[in-house]
Amino acid sequence: MSWSWDHFMQFLFSDYMLSGVWTTIWLSIVAMVLGCSLGVVVAFMKMSKNLVLRQIANTYIWIWRGTPLLVQMVIIYTVLPKVGIKLGVVESAIIALSLHEAAYFAEIVRSGILSVNKGQEDASLALGMTWAQRMRIVIIPQATRVIIPPLGNQFNLMIKTTSLASVISMEELFRRTQQLAQLEFKVLEAYMCAACWYLLMTTVWGLVQKRLEAHYDRPFGPVAADDGKRPNPVLTGQAAQV
Repeated sequence: MSWSWDHFMQFLFSDYMLSGVWTTIWLSIVAMVLGCSLGVVVAFMKMSKNLVLRQIANTYIWIWRGTPLLVQMVIIYTVLPKVGIKLGVVESAIIALSLHEAAYFAEIVRSGILSVNKGQEDASLALGMTWAQRMRIVIIPQATRVIIPPLGNQFNLMIKTTSLASVISMEELFRRTQQLAQLEFKVLEAYMCAACWYLLMTTVWGLVQKRLEAHYDRPFGPVAADDGKRPNPVLTGQAAQV
């Protein structure tokens, strides 16, 4: 198999390929936003004292984490129309990706909230805060530090997972790559272009994730500056003994 740099560069910056890249980006963002929003709801349902809500959340997580996304996407696109629910390619891809992501993000949120020291909630209760105030002021800001790293990893994975939408003819990056390879008979060049674009997108997101983690890793309150005038613990102890 011969390699053609001309075809590689032609594919890499072609409008056809760039359109697929843009589709992958917005599809990832939309699915992630919807999935995270639903995931927060499912997480609170799972932590609820209401048995019915907990069972619904557990069942949802069990099903969507226990079956492959590819199967879920095909079912939504091909099976639902047979029961009267007709969805287009874009709607099917967004729904499948969002519902799948929500099941994973729900567990991320739950683990983040549970990581906060129980004493923080007890203290906020003692101050007379409502549940909403406790979550907004005390719990969520501290849980965010735990949530951000796996959330970033999930978005990184989402960028690559969108390629599965090609099985239902979603015109994202991987689907466009397949079509270019079939039309031009340059399989290696086309798929190498796709690999480069996926690598670029995940690398850029990796840099953004580092900034987010650094931002949320900062102390919540002001930190005293070290001006060199801190008391020497040894001398302080000796003075106390005297």
